[in-house]
Amino acid sequence: MAQSLQEQLRQAGLANQKQMTKARKAKNTKEKMQRKGAVVVDEAAELVKLREAEQLERDRALNLEKHRESEVRSIQAQIRQIVELNAIDERGDVEYRFDHGGMIKTLMLTKEHRGALIRGALAIVGKDDALSVVPAQAASKIAERDDQWLVLQNKRDETLDEVDDEYAGFEVPDDLMW
Repeated sequence: MAQSLQEQLRQAGLANQKQMTKARKAKNTKEKMQRKGAVVVDEAAELVKLREAEQLERDRALNLEKHRESEVRSIQAQIRQIVELNAIDERGDVEYRFDHGGMIKTLMLTKEHRGALIRGALAIVGKDDALSVVPAQAASKIAERDDQWLVLQNKRDETLDEVDDEYAGFEVPDDLMW
């Protein structure tokens, strides 16, 4: 003879008579409400819908975070590529000192590159201790993407180019002794 699930649970000691009666009354009440045409709220279904909505929101937030991380990695890769393509590798014997994060750093450059850095035609970019000298146009592209990469970029002073040098026509002899 087949026994109901409730009877089997009671015999196994997993449920008692009081729990069985409560479950039967809840089922009968639900059936009566449905026959009367009233809207019956299924708490289990509501909980499932709520949990699904929460999971969907967590998934959306996680995907958004992954997308942001991917975007940051892409921008950093673009910056590294700009630096690699535009870096001036030629080093010289003239020192150029500058402030970087509260510390005085020194780069060995050629005389022309040092002058270009001072005028603002070149700039120093880098992350951590990897510093590179690049043209000002490349530095501005890097600064558009992430301004933390820009270490030093002097502003061009147009007035210096226009100033008339009184002694421009006079050459200084190489063998001049003081």
